[in-house]
Amino acid sequence: MKVYIAASYSKRNQIQDELSAVKETLTKQSLTPFVFIDNYNFNSSQSKEMMETAFAEIDKSSLLIAEVSDKAIGIGVEIGYAKAKNKPVIYLRNANAEHSTTVAGTSDHILIYNNANDLEIKLNDLLEKIIVAHSGK
Repeated sequence: MKVYIAASYSKRNQIQDELSAVKETLTKQSLTPFVFIDNYNFNSSQSKEMMETAFAEIDKSSLLIAEVSDKAIGIGVEIGYAKAKNKPVIYLRNANAEHSTTVAGTSDHILIYNNANDLEIKLNDLLEKIIVAHSGK
């Protein structure tokens, strides 16, 4: 199962540890992580192609995880598209970052973490609950 990971392009370097924790956790759960900003690079004249590509990748995913410690309009668009396509959304945010009421209100699950290790533990627990719920156990 492919999991689309939405994150701030401009803050990518600051959230390296967190994105690594998310990818490792997903892989341990036999899920395939897909970080859009790590797989594509568009210039300013390619905005339509960028969004068409993002939407196509979300269509191929079963779940969207949004790391919104840095509020970014693009992440909000990705979340809105995923919800319109009935994809579950997990909201991730560092405890020291500003809360996003729109993302929280749109998300199926909210996970607030203190650091990459805390994120890995909490995300693993949440994914196990989601997997159990969907397996009917």
